[in-house]
Amino acid sequence: MIDPIGAYVPHGKFTIFGNPSAKNNPLKDLNFAAKDIIDVAGHVTGCGNPDWLKTHSAADETARCIQDLLDVGANLVGKTVTEELATGLTGENIHYGTPLNVNAPGRVSGGSSSGSAAAVAAGLVDFALGSDTGGSVRAPASFCGLYGIRPSHGRVSLESVMKLAPSFDTIGWFARSPELLRDIARVLLKKSNHSLGPGKFLVASDIMNIVPDPIRLALMESVEKVAQILGPAKSIVVSNAEGLPGLENWVSVTRAIWGGESWEVHGDWIKKVKPIFGSGVASRFQARSNVTPDELAVARIQRDAIADHLSELLNNGNIIALPSSPGIAPVIGGQDSDIDPFRECNEPIGCISGLGRLPQITIPMAKFDGFPLGLGLAAASGNDEILLDIAVTLAENGISPYVSMPSGKGL
Repeated sequence: MIDPIGAYVPHGKFTIFGNPSAKNNPLKDLNFAAKDIIDVAGHVTGCGNPDWLKTHSAADETARCIQDLLDVGANLVGKTVTEELATGLTGENIHYGTPLNVNAPGRVSGGSSSGSAAAVAAGLVDFALGSDTGGSVRAPASFCGLYGIRPSHGRVSLESVMKLAPSFDTIGWFARSPELLRDIARVLLKKSNHSLGPGKFLVASDIMNIVPDPIRLALMESVEKVAQILGPAKSIVVSNAEGLPGLENWVSVTRAIWGGESWEVHGDWIKKVKPIFGSGVASRFQARSNVTPDELAVARIQRDAIADHLSELLNNGNIIALPSSPGIAPVIGGQDSDIDPFRECNEPIGCISGLGRLPQITIPMAKFDGFPLGLGLAAASGNDEILLDIAVTLAENGISPYVSMPSGKGL
């Protein structure tokens, strides 16, 4: 398997061909990769950490999301690098390296679905599966100049997928064209009673205002382009929820749920095995271990109130624009002290769709200093199809790009 960018894990270099009898599906004979937290029968899922790989057996079953793609004739071409236990923003892994971002040389491809995004950007595969709990599809899509989607929570099966924070976890995917992104959705998404078309076009001013001014200006130029299709955008304060206003409160709720749920899932294994983690991963799990059951219970109640607020805000097909990341991809090898402010800025950006169980699409519409910068569009839970149709319409009208293959495939 040719891998000039370090996208694949060593134990994930294998191919499984799709159903040769599949007919009438645009995914037939296309190649895809999957993040190494998704099970494939007969192979050990490594979850970004060699100690996990050593302490787990080969999977008995292939995850539903992979099997559905194989059934329509797509070919699985390998398992990709993830940050350890799907925890991180940059995509750097002390064990398996940092996949190269061909669309932003010298900069990270983004985490935690780093290998999947890098593989699509480099043309190693046609599309790839990742996961998104707090931004792990949205940020890499933005950094690599790709189309990406975090679907509504619960619309894609999480069967045989490593859990992180189950009430936030989703399976998402990357592609170089919005049509392909939508074709994948037609295979993977469970049915939903979604709205027939877009309603009002909104801009999350409180989220836009936390990113640096040059980034905000670049994103707002993209908003103006989207408005050519959706109509004039109205600025709103998205976090103005009755009883729990403000992004700081929303981030605190997210941290409590993430911390409590991820420690419930992984705490016993971490205490027993004492795995070797990168410093950032170790410190985050240490902090998560301190969330009490009472704090988790309160946060879940608050989360439901926030979700109700967002559902009302996005009723009738309304669409809201927001960043997909705090800026362009950070440079490879940055110190934690340099990345921490970037990561802190990403928390309120990433938490909105997670708290609301919303779908969010990343569209590669902007650039800053010559590097990719994605615009996020979110909708009410179940309205994934509206977002996908908007992305296709934008490309068909020449407003957003079709991402080209790099010269020299994979280089």
